[in-house]
Amino acid sequence: MTNTTVIKLGGSLLEDATRRSVALRLIVGAWQRGKDLVLVHGGGKKIDATLARLGIPKRTHAGLRITDEATLEVVVSVLAGIVNKSLVAELSALGIRAAGISGSDGNTVMAEIHPPIDGIDLGHVGRVTGSSPTLIRSMLNYGMLPVVSSIAQGHDGALLNVNADTVAAAVAASLGARSLIFLTDVAGFLDENGTLVDLLTDTDAEARIAGGQVTGGMRPKLEAAVGALRSGVSEVVIAGPENHGDALAGETGGTHLVAA
Repeated sequence: MTNTTVIKLGGSLLEDATRRSVALRLIVGAWQRGKDLVLVHGGGKKIDATLARLGIPKRTHAGLRITDEATLEVVVSVLAGIVNKSLVAELSALGIRAAGISGSDGNTVMAEIHPPIDGIDLGHVGRVTGSSPTLIRSMLNYGMLPVVSSIAQGHDGALLNVNADTVAAAVAASLGARSLIFLTDVAGFLDENGTLVDLLTDTDAEARIAGGQVTGGMRPKLEAAVGALRSGVSEVVIAGPENHGDALAGETGGTHLVAA
């Protein structure tokens, strides 16, 4: 296991310039204190806006974006292009060396076509099959903070759209990372009464998922957390804006998930 921490940045944080700036400054502070960090990002809201501008309908099923050829072009251009490079530019402006890649670079994230769900063909959506740490480790060795977009390499050379939470978990597992941190716009995992759950085991999380207690964007986060923990990651943290700094400092706050 390494001391690397993988951070997933997403949700409305990417669209809110003020919150994004605060989160990036905290990330830069942790990096400058000597932490090895890898930043993974999504960009669903930017994709939605671009699709709407181009007149391409947004279609989803079971929480996944149905990705036809036209949608894939938008997904790749937005995630690997404008969102990725904008984050790199902002981090660089804050005084550190950052470099942007997609999961398809260097076989960082490999995937296969996701099977249909409920008979619905999802198109160019990927299910992660593996991850190579070589490129990211090389970047870290040369003092560059890797910024990774959630595009995967298909077995036939095609590009695939993969949920960013899943990509973050796969990258953390391949690196033997100590921790995986989801910096979100919600406080953490809330129970059926709306109360923050500060500690969950992987088996607790799995039971809540199976019992239908986890919905919306929290479901892929908990599923990714369970997968990361069972692949050797020591701790997963889901932290809202008020706890971003604590999470990056290894202190309490948000929801902590550990292996049972």
